[in-house]
Amino acid sequence: MSHPHPELASPPPLADGALRIVALGGLGEVGRNMAVLEYAGRLLVVDCGVLFPEDHQPGVDLILPDFDYIRDRLGDIEAIVLTHGHEDHIGAVPYLLRLRSDIPLVGSRLTLAFVEAKLKEHRIQPVTRVVREGQVERFGAFECEFVAVNHSIPDALAVAVTTPAGTVLHTGDFKMDQLPLDGRITDLRAFARLGERGVDLFMVDSTNAEVPGFVPHERDIGPVLDTVFAASHRRIVVASFASHVHRVQQVLDAAASHERHVALVGRSMVRNMAIASELGYLKVPDGVLVDLKAVDDLPDDRVVLMCTGSQGEPMAALSRIANNDHKISVGPGDTVILASSLIPGNENAVFRVINGLTRLGARVVHSGNAKVHVSGHASAAELLYCYNILRPRNVMPVHGEVRHLVANGALAVSSGVPAERVLLAEDGVVVDLADGVARIVGSVPCGYVYVDGSSVGEITEAELKDRRILGDEGFISIFAVISSADGKVLAGPQIHARGFAEQDGVFEGILPELTRALEEAAAQGATDVHQLQQIMRRVVGRWVSNRLRRRPMIIPVVVEA
Repeated sequence: MSHPHPELASPPPLADGALRIVALGGLGEVGRNMAVLEYAGRLLVVDCGVLFPEDHQPGVDLILPDFDYIRDRLGDIEAIVLTHGHEDHIGAVPYLLRLRSDIPLVGSRLTLAFVEAKLKEHRIQPVTRVVREGQVERFGAFECEFVAVNHSIPDALAVAVTTPAGTVLHTGDFKMDQLPLDGRITDLRAFARLGERGVDLFMVDSTNAEVPGFVPHERDIGPVLDTVFAASHRRIVVASFASHVHRVQQVLDAAASHERHVALVGRSMVRNMAIASELGYLKVPDGVLVDLKAVDDLPDDRVVLMCTGSQGEPMAALSRIANNDHKISVGPGDTVILASSLIPGNENAVFRVINGLTRLGARVVHSGNAKVHVSGHASAAELLYCYNILRPRNVMPVHGEVRHLVANGALAVSSGVPAERVLLAEDGVVVDLADGVARIVGSVPCGYVYVDGSSVGEITEAELKDRRILGDEGFISIFAVISSADGKVLAGPQIHARGFAEQDGVFEGILPELTRALEEAAAQGATDVHQLQQIMRRVVGRWVSNRLRRRPMIIPVVVEA
């Protein structure tokens, strides 16, 4: 297998008749999926999603793909093809359209409806083209055939992109549920036709490549929810992704059969379900859905609250409920259902929420103790079916952490794909397809772009490191006034600390040493304020490290008088 290396050079110019593929996100992580295909100087973008921050990225709201690779070539983009409506595939679209607002957006009806609602908040009027399975559309040199795939959101599509260099099949996110709630299965007949025609590069979802067997059916969740509802005698709170239309449908159906009313909680949940209902993807039983304001007038055993926050997101409804920081409260006798699986990296946040809810007295039902969720991603046996049906010439696992990509690559090899034709690429690695062979030819810069409040891309790794130090190690400020004539300390030094268990008085022992170090430096001719500040930083830093075993952020200030 071809492995990316940090020392990969910049790629050579794209050869005539070759197709170039560069992933700007989604390879080595679960999120911010984005791939750029280039042929004859023109570009096609597949997906444009966000990644949600982890604990070691304090203050960050979202993480975007790095658009620098295409920033100077926005006029070359023929279209953005969106495989489905999840945030990790569409969430960064507004930020790309800020750079060029008339790039055509191509996707299914529900996907584009979700995107348009998001763009409305950003005051962007997009150019859209609705497509459906079986449809073939041309965007410049790129002929795109759309294939129905089953996922945890309706209307998901795979896309087969054909150019004179060959055919690339990008699955997006998919699984092979043979009994889906909406009856829309992954179209393996279309996959077989594409395989007969020849798939030169298979870009395939890797998220569940380590999981053996088959993913259970979505409809298996219905009876479990029904059992939980039957055993619940007070309020029920269900947390799920705001775009999981199928799960919301099952909750609505369970509520109707147990004579309960459902209120949607959270702006994104309300918005997305209104869109899904209006377009016919969500069937709301008569009289079941009520406004959140009406909940207080209903008896507890007649209430279901459907909210966001199944991944432990700090500002989502469920986290705030667990922290007693929401107008909705839970207590003894209430039932909370986390109807989602854990996204890698979110485990600690989710367990904090579960513990918080349990402490309040609620019964918490989750995927660890009940079958209240099934994955939306194909597991190993399903992936093997696809490899055997398609018989691709080259394989490039996508959408997953490194361990997922490696596991998917191993499946491809076990199905008969030559190991040298399986490319394990990470974000920024450049792959060229020519004469039926895909090769890694270099890499381009491809870092994280952080959204922090209203700023986009202004927060650097160094600033995040400072935030982590502030959060983990504390903060010390040192102030001293120095005579410009003879270097004597006229006032101070004064030390103030934040984030320490010890009182400021603990630092009194270092003050004479600080004064001595400053005056010795002045006697040796050190008059530069910056130099004196660095002396203060070193003396205090060494003392705090040895005495308190801490490495805080230290801000020294020297004033000349």
